[in-house]
Amino acid sequence: MSTIEKTVTVDVPVRTAYDQWTQFETFPQFMEGVEEVKQLDDKHLHWKAKIAGVSREWDAEIVDQTPDERITWRAVDGAANVGTVSFAPEDLGQGTRVTLRMEFEPEGIVEKAGDALKIVDKRTEGDLQRFKEFIEARGTESGAWRGDINPGPPSS
Repeated sequence: MSTIEKTVTVDVPVRTAYDQWTQFETFPQFMEGVEEVKQLDDKHLHWKAKIAGVSREWDAEIVDQTPDERITWRAVDGAANVGTVSFAPEDLGQGTRVTLRMEFEPEGIVEKAGDALKIVDKRTEGDLQRFKEFIEARGTESGAWRGDINPGPPSS
């Protein structure tokens, strides 16, 4: 597994940044290569993306979600990945530190070469920068989901 961890500071309150991140279907607006995210229910998402030029689809399950703190997911099929996005107030409480930590398993020679060249690493950094631009330009979230999801046994 490869690991990426990137942080960006956004000039909006924690609640605004967190609430926007819960709007998964907006991800294609700021995530490079993400073609579609469908929210199937409170805990399940279906992703379509191009990774290193290769089309991939997978289902993900949110396994831990605490409003204004974190969202943790894991792929349940397709492209192997797990990760957490966390939200923390900046020292003066004016902005939010958004940290994305992700582990993924590159498949095939193209993805492994892309991983070696840090393509996913650079894409993730760009995605966070585009999220910053997206939410700061809006100034407010496009929606919100404030529910808690607590870790438990995997669903089937």
